Amino acid sequence: MRPQLIRLCSGFFALALTAGAPQVVAGELPPSVAGAMAQGASPQAIAEYRRKLKEYLEARAAFDQEAGAYWNAISEKRRGRNAKRRERIQITLDDYVLEHPPLYTGPKRPVNPEPEETPERPEKRPIPVVADFVAAAQELYQFTPQRPANEIEFKRAYARYALASGLTREQAVRVYSFETGGTGSYDVQSGIEHGGKRAISTAIGYNQLLTTNSVELLAEQGHELVRALAEKVAQTSGPPRKSLEHKLVVLKRMVAQAKAVPDTWSEHEKIGNTPQGWAMHAMVLDIDVGPMLQTHKLLTSVIFARNKGYGRPLTAAELEMMNLTGDGTGLDMVTMPQAMREQVPTANFFQRSGYERNPVAIRHNTVAKLLAVTNERMDFNSNKPGARELATAF
Repeated sequence: MRPQLIRLCSGFFALALTAGAPQVVAGELPPSVAGAMAQGASPQAIAEYRRKLKEYLEARAAFDQEAGAYWNAISEKRRGRNAKRRERIQITLDDYVLEHPPLYTGPKRPVNPEPEETPERPEKRPIPVVADFVAAAQELYQFTPQRPANEIEFKRAYARYALASGLTREQAVRVYSFETGGTGSYDVQSGIEHGGKRAISTAIGYNQLLTTNSVELLAEQGHELVRALAEKVAQTSGPPRKSLEHKLVVLKRMVAQAKAVPDTWSEHEKIGNTPQGWAMHAMVLDIDVGPMLQTHKLLTSVIFARNKGYGRPLTAAELEMMNLTGDGTGLDMVTMPQAMREQVPTANFFQRSGYERNPVAIRHNTVAKLLAVTNERMDFNSNKPGARELATAF
């Protein structure tokens, strides 16, 4: 999985930028602006722009050459570590790039004083939201997820299944605190939280599952989900049983369709970006299946670490690293001794584009610092109402 390492809030001060600006009556412009528009850019302004553009392009080319060499070294070291792990050879500091990546500090690209044609960009598809997932489930599977009567009902169902499956209260509560800020509901969507109005991804719930996560979990853990739901059906009678039987039929169909493609992230992502994947994602909201999906999102990482020979229980922060960066990359950090964590830059676990867009990884630029800030965020958010309520559910 490739979600952002730490979700950040947007700025709060957009309106302040215009608070003191003079008003302009429609159809009128200040004389200086109108004159500049009428005359166009002066030869001196154009010459100055071209000089600055040349400086910028030269500085950027030099930086890209330096950065390219650095990130090629990161890739080479990663391939070397993977080969060593396959041969069960111990990883050492020499298997990492120990210098921090170069950051561009040269001049900014200048603004062209002459009008430029802006290439047309394809219109972005809107990110689907909970209502879209529910509608897709109804249309494609004639199924509507059974919502909990209230938030604590979902939390209790999650706690029961998580504990029975082998997760600890500390792992579940602290990851929830990090992922949702300690206040998220079972149907909270990334971006539509803490006052946000627009979804920034399809991530939903306590552990912020993406549509691709839901498809992948149905494909890889579907047998366990079906078994657990079938047991519940067998223990139920009357009208509730009929509803559960229909849910089980739908779940089996979803599992079969998720398994019908190769078991790769890219193939699951393709389904996740279709109404069929949206319908599968609606199961995250269901009181019976949702807690199981939330649990397996973390449990697969616990099992992955155990199968790779990591015997010590994962701390919540270590589990979160695997949750956020993917099991293989996360385990690379988790299995590192503390002395190495303090020396190895976080850049070793990123692609260049992802690192340069991630201020948290840049600021907290070693494995030890990144785990420390994750723990600090968990400590702070664990005292918030949603986290305390989840803790009592355990």
